[in-house]
Amino acid sequence: MVSNKNSIKIHDHFNVTHPSSETHLSIPLTFFDLFWLRFHPVERIYFYSFPSQHTDPSFFYNQIVPKLKTSLSLTLQHFLPLAGKIVWPSDSEKPIIQYNPGDVGVSLVIAESDANFNHILDNSLPHEASESRSFVPHLESSDSSASAISIQITLFPNSGFCIGISAHHAVLDGKSSTLFIKAWASLCQKSEESSSLVQELEPLFDREVIKDPKGLDTFFTNHWKTISSMLNPSDTNNNKTLTILSTAFPPKVEDSLRATFELTRSDLDKIKKKVLSKWDTTIVDEVESNNSTHYPKPHALSTFVATCAYVTVCIAKAFEESEKKKQKVWFGFTVDCRTRLEPQVPDNYFGNCVCGHVTDAKSEDFTKEDGLVIVAKKIYSKIKKIDKGVLDGIENLFSTYKSLMGKNVIGIGVAGSNRFSVYGTNFGWGNPTKVEITSVDRGITIGMTESKNEKGGVEVGLVLNKNVMGFFHILFHAGLSQN
Repeated sequence: MVSNKNSIKIHDHFNVTHPSSETHLSIPLTFFDLFWLRFHPVERIYFYSFPSQHTDPSFFYNQIVPKLKTSLSLTLQHFLPLAGKIVWPSDSEKPIIQYNPGDVGVSLVIAESDANFNHILDNSLPHEASESRSFVPHLESSDSSASAISIQITLFPNSGFCIGISAHHAVLDGKSSTLFIKAWASLCQKSEESSSLVQELEPLFDREVIKDPKGLDTFFTNHWKTISSMLNPSDTNNNKTLTILSTAFPPKVEDSLRATFELTRSDLDKIKKKVLSKWDTTIVDEVESNNSTHYPKPHALSTFVATCAYVTVCIAKAFEESEKKKQKVWFGFTVDCRTRLEPQVPDNYFGNCVCGHVTDAKSEDFTKEDGLVIVAKKIYSKIKKIDKGVLDGIENLFSTYKSLMGKNVIGIGVAGSNRFSVYGTNFGWGNPTKVEITSVDRGITIGMTESKNEKGGVEVGLVLNKNVMGFFHILFHAGLSQN
């Protein structure tokens, strides 16, 4: 385990925007965006090792930082809303994203850490969960406005650097976030100050592609107003506050460890084979036994289903072992709706286009003898239902989540995707040596990325109580070693 006794030193703080832009922008928030209005930011860190010939800190300060800063400014020409803010005009029923010439732009912090870089990169060792927090920038929010993103670049002398991103979830989802980072990396690699992007990296901000016949934007907006009224009954701003509810989603880092686990392609094949071999002989509940929700055995199982089923079962069993009692467990995940809507939303749509869903798995399913098979079948069944109507029940999401909260309840979620290709994010000094979704520490959340080491594998990032992490480590590896 790595000690958290390291210090961080702030060297500089810039506000980066595109200097030649005279464009005024005003972009509405769709119901997909408004659902996340006061949720915690999504935080991700990209770690890069120095090329062997450039380990001197002067290379970082004289070459890397200026190039990253200049290319960030050029990138914002294409992603100008990120240099703006979320605001809630007094004459508007709903908040908007707004950019005006002269706005301060994106906060960029340059820092230096004395943490042991090699230990941070070592996935075989868990780390104090709080350690990564010093590499993630603060995202500003207040009653009147909220920043879209903030960035921190941290030097580890003679070893490498990292880029920490804090992104407002009401402005961009995971797919949009990685689109921005890839565009920034693409422009940073160019030798000249060119601002041209290849077509697939050009963002689409047209909100007209999102249809809202049910008026869900008003529904979610009113929900947040109700929350604001409950939290602050004396509010005089008509409950139009944009402050992120950090106290509702604080990083749970005390007495906790952060670790990355890998599922190789071989591991995943083994999990899929085990699930499919018992598919027809494992009854998940009385309802399925009457064939009312039964789906035929699939020819193949997706990596997403296999990963989520295996990891959630290990988490549930680890908590049970640690607490020495039964726990209530539920599992929820978000689905990219771009290809599931009618008409379909373009792949480069920039904003939120994800919808949350909760599986029908019962608490006891996760720790049964055939829990892996049962949970995998439940996740698969939920996805099949989603394919028929991805927005079915979306108006009940807040009440659904509220009904699941409580003491001795373990809610497990998922962040990221193994389809984002984050390990291909090269700014000009090589691919990342590690990518971490830091904000998984705000709940029991599976941080999912593709494997750095092999095509078809998956990396899973987790933050758990130290005792629970110990049991999870044993269960995770023991399950993979079984024939």
